[in-house]
Amino acid sequence: MINKICHRLKWRTIIPLLLCHLSISATLVGCVDNNDDVPENYYTANKMTAAEFLQSNDGRLGDFIRLLKRTPYFSLLSTYGEFTVFAPTDEALERYLRTTGYGAIANIPQAVCDTLARTHIIKKGSFFTTDIGEGALPELNMLDAYVVFSLGTDTANNNSVQYYVNKTARMVEYDDSVTNGVVHIVNSLIQPTSDLLPDAIAADSTLTLFSQALQLTGMADSLKNYLDETYVWGSDKNSLDSLYNGVMVRCTSGGRLLTDSYWPEKRYFKYTAFVEPDSVYHRHGIYTIEDLKAHAKEVYDATYPEDAGLYDDDPKERRNPLNRFVSYHLMNRICQYNNFIGSKQLREGCWIMSVADPEEYYETMCPHTLMRFCDPPSGLYINRKGLGDKRYTVRGVKVLSPSESGASNQNAQNGVYHYLDDILEYSTQVREEVLNCRIRIDATTLSPDFMNCNGRGLYGEDKLTGFRNNYIADWVVRGKSAYVGVHSDVGYWNSYQANAVCISGIFDVTFKLPPVPSGTYEIRLGYTANEERGVVQFYMNNEPCGIPVDLRVYGPDPSIGWVEDVDDPDENTTNDKAMRNHGYMKAMDSYRTEGAEKPLRANNWNLRRILTTQYLDDHQDYYLRCRQVLENPECYWSFDYIELCPKSVYGSPEGEDTH
Repeated sequence: MINKICHRLKWRTIIPLLLCHLSISATLVGCVDNNDDVPENYYTANKMTAAEFLQSNDGRLGDFIRLLKRTPYFSLLSTYGEFTVFAPTDEALERYLRTTGYGAIANIPQAVCDTLARTHIIKKGSFFTTDIGEGALPELNMLDAYVVFSLGTDTANNNSVQYYVNKTARMVEYDDSVTNGVVHIVNSLIQPTSDLLPDAIAADSTLTLFSQALQLTGMADSLKNYLDETYVWGSDKNSLDSLYNGVMVRCTSGGRLLTDSYWPEKRYFKYTAFVEPDSVYHRHGIYTIEDLKAHAKEVYDATYPEDAGLYDDDPKERRNPLNRFVSYHLMNRICQYNNFIGSKQLREGCWIMSVADPEEYYETMCPHTLMRFCDPPSGLYINRKGLGDKRYTVRGVKVLSPSESGASNQNAQNGVYHYLDDILEYSTQVREEVLNCRIRIDATTLSPDFMNCNGRGLYGEDKLTGFRNNYIADWVVRGKSAYVGVHSDVGYWNSYQANAVCISGIFDVTFKLPPVPSGTYEIRLGYTANEERGVVQFYMNNEPCGIPVDLRVYGPDPSIGWVEDVDDPDENTTNDKAMRNHGYMKAMDSYRTEGAEKPLRANNWNLRRILTTQYLDDHQDYYLRCRQVLENPECYWSFDYIELCPKSVYGSPEGEDTH
């Protein structure tokens, strides 16, 4: 039983559990001042705030205290809230003062003091080393930048684990729990960066060939946006355009629940690049940019034979082989190493890895191409096909973790780059074998904006990140009462990846489907049924997909035909075929609610609706329109995921698996 509830910053109400996603248990991470929940090796600062803890360590943190007191943030750390503080030692600040020539804390310009303070504080959550292990923390610091943990070993101390922040600042003491958060003491300042992603890549001496290709193709210019100056955040604190404004939704009992919702104050453009170090190219006999051009031509002339030889002389032409090679390494959204496929807690507690690896799919900046990400025990891979570390037919390319990637800080102001252990390419094997599979894509990945504001991937509390209707890339939202929000990851939600895109009001929304290799596909909607969901008419490129889907109807209803699984596989297969005849499928058996014994397949409210079957051309864009047909602004749709399943899978003689 949970005895204490985590403090929540600026929440105006205690929020009840939301809708039918709930199960009996809930896991809250980052709780503070609770000795029962804190591992034994944590030092607990008894009844101290973060500010008081710093003051109690004035002998080694005095310079940081003096820096904070020149800003409003020392007082902030004395208040109610939930903070993560990275406190540099006096030695660290003394090195900084010598390097910059400031000489003393009092000489640091006020704006620089403010920047340094905000770099070292996360305002919306307390994060212990055990919460993340390795990768980016779920919340940004007060400078709206990621904080990344990586690991090392102390060879002088029995190879004990060392934690680093953004590769350069080593934690000399960590997980000091205080009443309003946690404090980690670091031996170096966490340096903010103003470099844009192409500049960060160019500054990395191990990436000279990729950086040359990035510039030559002009794709570097496509990675230089950062802030949308046209985006306006509402100033009226009582309006929907305000931060932390509640959104009303109905629960199954007919009552009302208020889920905390906020609108991002800024709209960012961010990017992810996957880069091969020069050493990887050298293994393949590639030493010059001309060698790389030749390699790209060999690969992409085979993938796109209709374009072979037509655009070789213009590297900025999008059909040029080198341009395709480089742009397939890029995404117009930010993905940190541990955020591609849900949070650490979900991967460990919800994926049933005996039947399927955790995986996700993302569109690249090479037109009409897709990447497949898999996360077996050995690490993160791109374009892998198989199960686990041994049962695979295509190995794929491994994405190196922060700890495997050397000392460079891979984060830029507007993105991040990840090292690869082999050459990444959209080959005929990727198109015809790796992507010849059921492509299941979580709804929270269907717009870069869902990710660039850190909306997708928040873990541990009911929270909606709302989006202004004209500022959702790849989406068109119509209807004055229409609301689109990304729900945070909460393990007890009975939904794939423990989240959803929540769409409410009298809405009419259209979004772009991810690109897939040419072929005939079943297009399926994954959703949770409940009484308040409403009825939605779907259209594929404005052609109706049959009759409207009643999202209020549960599986056992005769119109769906859901029947609980039994011990006889043949009987289960027969029941599945009967459901398909009604246009429905059960959910997958490869994912479960956190703490549950059975997978989502066992829930009669987790359903897949077959919307349409049609040929998709990999040179065209396709759009799914979704219109609420009930004149009830309180109805909403919990959009879980979309599936694009090729005929080779759903029509195979062996039948499609249940994973």
